[in-house]
Amino acid sequence: MSDLSAEDQKLVTLARATRARIQATEGAAVRDTDGRTYAAATVDLPSLRLTAVQAVVAMAVASGSTGVDACVVLGDAGDLTEPDSAVLADFAGAAGVVVHVGDARGTIGATTTAGPGGR
Repeated sequence: MSDLSAEDQKLVTLARATRARIQATEGAAVRDTDGRTYAAATVDLPSLRLTAVQAVVAMAVASGSTGVDACVVLGDAGDLTEPDSAVLADFAGAAGVVVHVGDARGTIGATTTAGPGGR
């Protein structure tokens, strides 16, 4: 985590804490284009299923955000799924979204870009 900026390290902390709090499959955190942060975990109900990325982007949209600049996803997948990549691309800031994917402990294994700068 040491090679991440302090702002991205904050996202790792938020995603890890959110995931651990409810023992969810994934935790995600984003920073929007205004610098506000949001965190969410996987939603797995009989009538509603959302990945952590889908949930956190929905929170940002519902709060009036106009785009996302950075995202951290923590879980067992090890890779950003195509649906999550599409959600981030749909709501990317002008430079795209820097996406850090890591394990449940917060160790980042991959960094990509989604949206205008990378999709």
